[in-house]
Amino acid sequence: MAFALGGGQTLGIQNHDRFANEVFENLPEVEFQADEIMELVGDGVSKEAFYKMDADVHFIDPHILRLWYDWDQADIDEVTENLGPFFGNFIRRHSDDWHDYRYYSLYEAFGVMAEVFQAQERYQAFVDLHERMRTLINESLPPADQRPTALLIFPADGSGFQFYPFRFDDGGVSTKQWRELGLTDALAATDVGHYSFSDRGTLDLEALIEIDPEILLVRNHGGASESEFQAEVVEPLQSEDGSNGVQAVQDGNIYNAGYLDQGPIINFYHTDRAAKDIYPDSFEDVTLFDRERVAEIVQGNI
Repeated sequence: MAFALGGGQTLGIQNHDRFANEVFENLPEVEFQADEIMELVGDGVSKEAFYKMDADVHFIDPHILRLWYDWDQADIDEVTENLGPFFGNFIRRHSDDWHDYRYYSLYEAFGVMAEVFQAQERYQAFVDLHERMRTLINESLPPADQRPTALLIFPADGSGFQFYPFRFDDGGVSTKQWRELGLTDALAATDVGHYSFSDRGTLDLEALIEIDPEILLVRNHGGASESEFQAEVVEPLQSEDGSNGVQAVQDGNIYNAGYLDQGPIINFYHTDRAAKDIYPDSFEDVTLFDRERVAEIVQGNI
């Protein structure tokens, strides 16, 4: 969001492999140096990293530092007093029971960020592009009864064919594109939980067969090429005994679900790719957003 508003590139991120470097690097005439970004997650997140960055403001929810990385309130207060305030809200998903304060949609949060950067004109330009994309989607989508059910999963590390289930009907920012493309969440008719801080339950192949989605969306391969995704995800699934019991596998409807996190720029790319993957006949010749216009806004050419 900060990059989109002309605030320069991010100083530090959680994980390099979850940041869509290729999206920003491919914006025409926009400079972006991925190598200059500090990865905050190593053996936890250290206060020393915050002192090294010496930022004026920290766009991270301090609850995350406490819950995931063992900070305490004294650590939060120290960084706030010595460096700068925290300005963040974990809105990726809506399934965490500790999150008892307001959630924001992507563009609600983006609007508040625009106030911080005093970049309301750039924000409004993105809003206009986003509304144009939504109009094109609504004009091109097939009728509701022709839209498939989809299951969104994240491979559980080191556990074979085990997957964390993610609901995309909960309003979280990371699943925005699936809702806007009219997909039906295959988990909606089940009692399967939604991945969260307190719920790390997994689904096995037998569970996938029972849910039987028409579309399978697989996360954690955001920057992978199509050939890499086929080799790492699609082919192993298709060769697994019994996998043809899942309609999505049988029909070859297994797609790269992209990154866990997305701001407005990544969302444009994610939505465009998802539309063409899932509805090729409807969106093959539709340009959902203007890449050059995105670059112009980032550079302040409103």
